[in-house]
Amino acid sequence: MTYLGEQADDLSSPARPYAKICVIGAGAWGTALASVARRAGRTTAIWGRDQATVEAINSRNENPRYLPGIGLPEGIAATTNMAEALAGAEAVLLVTPSRTLRDICTQMRPHLAKDVPIALCAKGIEAGTGYLLSEAASEMLPGHQIGALSGPTFATETAMGHLTAATIAFQFSYADRLDTASSPAARLALSLGSEFFRPYISDDLVGVEVSGAVKNVIAIACGMMTGAGFAENTRAALIVRGMDEMKTLADVFGGRRETVTGLAGAGDLTLTCSSQTSRNMSLGVQLGKGIAREQCFEGKAVVVEGEVNSISVMDLARRMNIHMPICESVYRILHQGADVKETFSDYWARPIQGERRGLSISIDHPVTMATEALQ
Repeated sequence: MTYLGEQADDLSSPARPYAKICVIGAGAWGTALASVARRAGRTTAIWGRDQATVEAINSRNENPRYLPGIGLPEGIAATTNMAEALAGAEAVLLVTPSRTLRDICTQMRPHLAKDVPIALCAKGIEAGTGYLLSEAASEMLPGHQIGALSGPTFATETAMGHLTAATIAFQFSYADRLDTASSPAARLALSLGSEFFRPYISDDLVGVEVSGAVKNVIAIACGMMTGAGFAENTRAALIVRGMDEMKTLADVFGGRRETVTGLAGAGDLTLTCSSQTSRNMSLGVQLGKGIAREQCFEGKAVVVEGEVNSISVMDLARRMNIHMPICESVYRILHQGADVKETFSDYWARPIQGERRGLSISIDHPVTMATEALQ
């Protein structure tokens, strides 16, 4: 392996993949990631709660509940027994909803071998504490390095073997920087990489996590505008201005703006805001059409991460005195009963500002001035 700036006396170890990967969570994304690991040649186990799903994966290489009709690679060992799933695992992909994170970590803790790294594959900010999910997991699983896997990755396409790229992020210790190939991020990237799946490595865990949490909220906004009848110009504007809100929040917590323009930020945001395959986008479209929340998804109880995250994101923004007008608009509509068209009309009519931060400009929008003149 060659490294940028490599010296003649390179002390780095050869990169070595993890032999066994355990995936916790047998939903669509967990099953897709188990497929990624197995296609990459890893011994792969997956834990799920539903016995029928587990039996279907083992007996006919299919997850009929979450990925019906998609064939999975042979050799994925599914189980409802946590100890069995984690036995011998050298790395874990934790793929359960953010609201269940602490409970799942508690179940995992007695069965984890020492120093096994854990990559979080859900996106969000913990309700109540305002913690990034990695902070919550670190509290529950001390002694384990916690990272994240994120990017523009629809589960169905990934499971089918369509070309997919994602970012794997862990904080790098001093030892990791001296021996990059031995870092959890590098080893996990090597463990999952294949002709179907291309991982990129990041040491900006904060930037990756903030991007993942906020992009779901922005996707709901894009869906609302689409459902309300606005066109592509509007959606493109919301994507770019939403990305600016992601950068602002990442900055505050020590993340890098360049991470927000990468796969875990711009890549995932663009995908999620462009297709109703995303539950966030789909929810927004339905609400934009005037469908009551309880009637969305044909009345089924579908968990939409952006709906939950909008509360945590706005709580953080207010505590840190950060202005995030798109996220605030979504929050008001979802949780305060605000009207979609009126709320986004207010957003559009805000004072005109410089696009660059250092350009200190604030001018009343013509729509606002015309309204005031009529009063």
